[in-house]
Amino acid sequence: MARDMYGPMTGASRWMMTAAWDGPYLFLLWLMWAVMMIGMMLPSASPILLIAGAAARRQYGAGGARHVYAMASGYVLVWAIFSGAATAVEWALARTRLVSPMMELTSANASAIVLVIAGVYQLTPLKQACLASCQAPHAFLMSRWRSGVGGAFRMGLEHGAYCVGCCWAIMLLLFVGGVMNLAVIAALTVFVAFEKLTPFGTYGARVSGVLLVILAGWMLLR
Repeated sequence: MARDMYGPMTGASRWMMTAAWDGPYLFLLWLMWAVMMIGMMLPSASPILLIAGAAARRQYGAGGARHVYAMASGYVLVWAIFSGAATAVEWALARTRLVSPMMELTSANASAIVLVIAGVYQLTPLKQACLASCQAPHAFLMSRWRSGVGGAFRMGLEHGAYCVGCCWAIMLLLFVGGVMNLAVIAALTVFVAFEKLTPFGTYGARVSGVLLVILAGWMLLR
């Protein structure tokens, strides 16, 4: 879809050029966001899913696989709900003509505001608390372990909520770089994985926050 959008726009991306924000269009837009968010976020959730799977297999044997799928489903559901919010934001921006058909902000001032929001949030205690939970899958599972498929689903919901708390501001950068820009999507996916899976993630969040604010200032002053 992205390749077609930056090409002839005669294939998978044609539906995105409609001027009618009706139910089918909103559903397709939500579906695009949901697939993108799940594709970007599931890789960084793989450690906790693998650890939970190993624990479930020890407790339930072959039936432990159902618990892994249930936990992953809860995680995916949270990001699907977030995708609904992202769709609503895009709809609001489109109504004010602040996004182009390529789904990127057309105003330098609006882009700078988004960069400031994302940068400042990277430095907040809430960001650091959510990131700490995402970085410690063993501790999360030990403190929140619940038996049964329903319990696994609830753990997925809770971990997904922490993950959204950690990464929602980073996802706003898609509006700056282009929602359909595969290079931006790949870069943000790698950065999220770096934050959540490496011991330097906390420092990376702080450094990126400062850099985003500086970039926003440069965009406003140039």
